[in-house]
Amino acid sequence: MLKRIVITTLAAVAALFVLVQFVPYRASNHPVTMEPAWDSAQTEQLARRACFDCHSNEVNVPWYGYVAPAAWAVRYHIDEARLAMNFSEMDKTQEEAHEAGEVVMEREMPPDYYLALHPEARLTDAERKALAGGLDATMGHNEHW
Repeated sequence: MLKRIVITTLAAVAALFVLVQFVPYRASNHPVTMEPAWDSAQTEQLARRACFDCHSNEVNVPWYGYVAPAAWAVRYHIDEARLAMNFSEMDKTQEEAHEAGEVVMEREMPPDYYLALHPEARLTDAERKALAGGLDATMGHNEHW
């Protein structure tokens, strides 16, 4: 009897896992409409490395970003990040752009949970300082923000 319950439960969990794969809530990239007028190539390179996988329309979705329910969490985080600031849509108002350098310096970005899965986004102290200063300078180039 117990064996039958375990097998039935596992089959139900497996069926549910397969079914949730059909829920079309996954991260996707939209067209880039306007990038920032970067203050330097270094700022752009650091931002692409540490920020673009959430704060742009040029996201490199990892393999688990296609498997529900992890895909839903990835999509949610990317949607929230793009709402805060999107480097690919600088023709639109970026409410929090003026805070970009500050959140980098305060180590709020990139977040620890992201760095655990993306070590290439880790910044040295010198890179963090350069990125924060570069973001401050870059965001000052446009009255749109």
